[in-house]
Amino acid sequence: MTEQPTRFPRFFVTAESPCPYLPGRIERKVFAELRGPDAQRMSEGLGRIGFRRSQNVVYRPSCDGCTACVSVRIIASHYQPSQSHKRLIRRNADLDVAACDPWATEEQFDLLRRYLKARHPHGGMASMDGYDFAEMIETSPVNTVVVEYREPGVDGRPGKLVGACLTDKQSDGLSMVYSFYETGTDARPGLGTYMILDHVQRAAEVGLRYVYLGYWVKGSPRMDYKRRFSPLEMLTSQGWRLMPAPAPQSGGQRQFATID
Repeated sequence: MTEQPTRFPRFFVTAESPCPYLPGRIERKVFAELRGPDAQRMSEGLGRIGFRRSQNVVYRPSCDGCTACVSVRIIASHYQPSQSHKRLIRRNADLDVAACDPWATEEQFDLLRRYLKARHPHGGMASMDGYDFAEMIETSPVNTVVVEYREPGVDGRPGKLVGACLTDKQSDGLSMVYSFYETGTDARPGLGTYMILDHVQRAAEVGLRYVYLGYWVKGSPRMDYKRRFSPLEMLTSQGWRLMPAPAPQSGGQRQFATID
């Protein structure tokens, strides 16, 4: 008797641990392994119901009594940049951007270490070594690229690497798995935001509808930047719905683009 291929993934639940976003909360995840010829299709299907990829697994929060983590995605095909976003795009138009094969480099790892030291010195990735980084970049059973952002080159030589994003290419959009960038005193202001805008533009140019941003965490200030992009959809118990605009700030009211 020949062994039949597995048609459905097997799901597992992690042990409880402290939540990295909300103090005093407990985190738990449900996850499944991605493998075999159906890995791409499985990853995309589960991504549409709120799962995220990390190496060769997909996961989503499954926390007891907490639903603060909400999957969000930008509707790239309807994106209309604000005036501030237009200025940011113009200021960074000189960057050299390339989608590279998912192969870890020392230059990328050095940039990641600087980013983590400045932004997440006590996070779970702070102790990552070169082997861990290579695993993160290279262990992908789906269609993945590393999008590199470099300063303009000189005399045919590539310029300094200032940003990178591990990105999954899907049939309906781009999923930004993890991004990191220069944050020092001489770094370009708003580079992280620009990298998202660049993904939105590139998705729209090739007819892809969405850019998946992972989770917006209600009550976590460091995740609130995701609400600055519109139109933004959130995954609810009734499916994907347009996310309400944040409360207007002084100096004007912010509107979402109309969706046909």
